[in-house]
Formats: sequence, structure tokens, C-alpha cells
Amino acid sequence: MDAVDDDTRAAWAIASRKYTDEYDALLEEARTVELLPVEVEALRPVVQGADVVHPMSGHGLDDLALARLGARSVHGLDYSEAPVASAQRRADELGLPCRYTRATMPDSGLDDACADLVYTGKGALIWVPDLDAFLAEVRRLLRPGGRFYVYEAHPLVPLWAWDADEIRVRPDRGYFERSHVNDTFPGNGAVERQHTLAELVMACLASGFELEHLEEHPDQFWLPAGIDAAAWDGRVPNAFSLLARLP
Repeated sequence: MDAVDDDTRAAWAIASRKYTDEYDALLEEARTVELLPVEVEALRPVVQGADVVHPMSGHGLDDLALARLGARSVHGLDYSEAPVASAQRRADELGLPCRYTRATMPDSGLDDACADLVYTGKGALIWVPDLDAFLAEVRRLLRPGGRFYVYEAHPLVPLWAWDADEIRVRPDRGYFERSHVNDTFPGNGAVERQHTLAELVMACLASGFELEHLEEHPDQFWLPAGIDAAAWDGRVPNAFSLLARLP
């Protein structure tokens, strides 16, 4: 672990206290939360009766949605204590088969071939410094025929300025940069890793996965309050989804 990773995890340890501070509001949301329609369409055929592992699970609401969609179990992993503890409390209160462990990928601490689906959603891969090591762990966790699913911010998203009148590229960002300092959430000097879409896809293929689905989406899954940027009007990509199968 290098100093950048240390600083990023420290930033998340501070920011993720909100999951405890906002526990009651998140519990109410958790009672009816669902995955996005594009996620449901891709995952409904594969999640029924599945054991799911969710690296970087955050507040854990997606895990509850996966359980309601038919997963037999969901195991969330996060490297901060606050989201792990608050997510477990919510799952227990709602009686859903989700459990949580504090762990830092690629060292999940889980058994070999313990999952039918590894799900990463909405802000996970941007914190992964070593894609090959991450995907090697995903492969180790999956049973033969298991799936790896991603719904993530498009790699172009860090480039979009938040101007309301015109889509513009930020002058301080570049698509082929390796990283940039996060200036929204969690802030506090956290460093996001940048991977091009081609790098993400080729890393999956190099890890032995068979690509079953790849789609780019115009909608942002996270919108800062009070901002209406031209980049979010449907003309440029803001997210992508990927489903890959382990032979």
C-alpha cells in the first residue's frame, strides 16, 4: 500500500461516517430500494439463488436490492468500519441475508469459489489502483460459470465540466491520465484512479472472462444537489455496464 492509498482510505474513513450519521434516512430508503432498471435487466437471470460478493459495498443499499431480486446471500466488503457496521445493522433490522466484512481488495479474506456473482456498482473501480490484481481476486472468488458485473461511472465522466450552457472538458483533466484528486465526495485529498474503457474491457478478457454484455449509458447515477450540467442532458456517456462470465 502506498501513501496515495493510505490518504485515500483515510479520506473515506472520514467521509463514510455519514452512513452512520444518516442511518435513519438510509434505513427508510433501504425498505424499498431497488437496483437501476438496466441492472435489473442484466442481473435478474443470473442472481436467482446466487451467492453474491460485493467489493467496496459502501452503504450497502445495493446489497439489499440484490437480496430482494433473489440472491441467496450477499457478502459486502468495505475497508472502512462505519459503512460495514451500519450496513450490517440495516440488513439485520430488515431481515435480509446480507453480511459485511471489513476488507481491502484484492485481499478479501474470503474462501475460494464462494460466489456465483461478484457485483461492483456505482463508484468502485475508480478506487482500484491495480486492475489485474483486483480481477485475479474476483476470479478466485467465483465458481465456474460465475459472473462479474460492473455498473460504473464512464471513464469520460471526470472530464466533464459542470457548465449548464455547453458540454466542456475540464482543462485540468485528461482521458489518458492515471489518476486525479477527487473534488466532490469523499474529498479530503482522495485520489481516483483512471482506467480507459478499453483498459477495463481488455483487463477482463486477459483475466480469462468471457464478455457477455457491454453498454454505455447517458445517465449519471450520482448528481450533486443543485447542479444541472449540460453533460447530463443525454448527449454524452456518463455510465457503463459490463457483464462477464468465468468459463
